[in-house]
Amino acid sequence: MTGRDARTAPPLIIVVARRILGFAALAITLQMGIVFFDYWFDDGELGRLLIENETAVIAEEYRHPRRATDPFPSAALQERYGLSGASNPQAGYFYRIRLDDGRVLAGNCPDDCADHFLPLTVHPPAFWDRPIRPGKPLTVAGGRTFDFGDRAPLVVEFASVGDPRRLVNGVIFHEMVDHMIVPMGLMLFVVIGATILSIRKTLVPVATAARAADRLDPRLPLRQLSTEGMPAEVADLTRVVNRAFDRVAELVRSQKLFSAAIAHEIRTPVAIVKLELARIEDPRARKAERDLDRLTHTLEQLTALARLDAVEGEAFHTASLSRIARDAVAELAPLVFASGRTIALQDETDATVLVVPSLISTLLRNLVENAVKHTRTGTTITVAVEAPGSLVVSDDGDGFAVAQGRVGTEVGMVNTAGSLGIGLKIAERIAALHGALLRVDSAPGHGTTVRLVMEPASAEWTTADSVRHASSENRDTPVANADP
Repeated sequence: MTGRDARTAPPLIIVVARRILGFAALAITLQMGIVFFDYWFDDGELGRLLIENETAVIAEEYRHPRRATDPFPSAALQERYGLSGASNPQAGYFYRIRLDDGRVLAGNCPDDCADHFLPLTVHPPAFWDRPIRPGKPLTVAGGRTFDFGDRAPLVVEFASVGDPRRLVNGVIFHEMVDHMIVPMGLMLFVVIGATILSIRKTLVPVATAARAADRLDPRLPLRQLSTEGMPAEVADLTRVVNRAFDRVAELVRSQKLFSAAIAHEIRTPVAIVKLELARIEDPRARKAERDLDRLTHTLEQLTALARLDAVEGEAFHTASLSRIARDAVAELAPLVFASGRTIALQDETDATVLVVPSLISTLLRNLVENAVKHTRTGTTITVAVEAPGSLVVSDDGDGFAVAQGRVGTEVGMVNTAGSLGIGLKIAERIAALHGALLRVDSAPGHGTTVRLVMEPASAEWTTADSVRHASSENRDTPVANADP
């Protein structure tokens, strides 16, 4: 997965919640289908539910009208059953309201529907129902006795002949909502809530381990990631990552030993060869000495580049940028003046930065040596310290001429002549170690300026903070090039 894909991937909680909702929707759909067919093919149960529902509606309208002055049946009830006076009258529903002693209080039941209900002389049960004609649409009759407490019990009877308004569909829907959708919805809410809380609690140690892993740096002592509180599967992955970190730490230690060994092994044979050449009185020996000096310088540069990856975090401490610049210029001045060029120091501020002083000195030395190698005699090289924490090495030479050919490196477009690339590569790595911005500006006839911009050290910074800052803020070296 690419970095962009990883950033756009949804969190685990969202993934799980979506799947729970998807499966829940599927389960509810299947269950609704099962319940629908179960009710639809059970005419007896449907008839019972229809009688219960409609007698309750009629009794409530009769006993508790919305306003005391409202007539019975109300306009809503007439519209519901298509009674006389409704906008679309039907003759499929009949009702009768009476007392248990046989007195009729209201109804729309003519003589030809009296056979659907119990005789008035019969004391009615609490509930009764019977099919008038089997099959669908439903043709049933029944009644219920309602005791409201403040008056005599009401006997409400209802008959549906052909169910022209499909009231049975509302009965089925009502049963689904009351006995399936509402309970399953509540259960789904509880399940999703419990799942999200469980996942969040489970992922707390994982997030802690991720933050700890992000702070790891090969230049600091590597610490094992804790597996406490993790699920078994994630803990196994964390243990594998810990073993990988151990191997990385071993590689770092091997590189440190290699860098130290190669630096020693290079110096000894080169010194011996130079001693032997010094005994030979021949112009070719002098040329060989100069070639050997260049080779030695190149090897030292490569060795220095390799050793940068082995810098320990403990090497960082606060230092005066002005002091580092003054010492470097004092050391390099004889070399610069001997080459026919001049060097000047502009110290505008005394910035305090969190650095490895020897590396900043190396960076300055490489930049000044590059300026000496790739400028004409008489060029002035300037080293400046600027607020709040910048080092600037500039010259008034010819700059990077387009006709000379230029190639791209991590620090911008540089001249292909000579060994300029190695020095700038070392400067780039040193800048990366310090989380600094390295900028190269050059144009034909306007000279070259290399600017190193660092953050000033604050009082609360520690050694480890510097290394973490360098690795997190500057994983890709922040360098730029601009041609005026």
